[in-house]
Amino acid sequence: MTEQRLALGAYGEDVAADYLREQGYSLLERNFRCPLGEIDIIAKKHLDLIFVEVKTRRSTLFGLPQDAVGAHKQRQLIRSAQWYLKKPGISRQHPRFDVIAILVRPGQAPEINHIPNAFTLGS
Repeated sequence: MTEQRLALGAYGEDVAADYLREQGYSLLERNFRCPLGEIDIIAKKHLDLIFVEVKTRRSTLFGLPQDAVGAHKQRQLIRSAQWYLKKPGISRQHPRFDVIAILVRPGQAPEINHIPNAFTLGS
């Protein structure tokens, strides 16, 4: 992955983290890694434990950012979340999978599309 794409992804994750905090979420982890994959953001709100995939794009030329979270990526996120839920000290909370899609266009504020419950364990 190019340095420019990595920088765009990191910027998108920062925007998403700020957005979630503004919406009253508590951030628990960023870039959680396990042998099964990575989760961009793990957050908590009320009894929900939210596993967030962030997708950032500069244009919609190749589709919307959220379109990049296909079945393969969903399975990877679910497996990584199951790994996380086995950690000691994780209380009984309701897992949820959200996608935050961000469009970054020159001279404009980032466009944020938060999709709660974007997919489920049964997806």
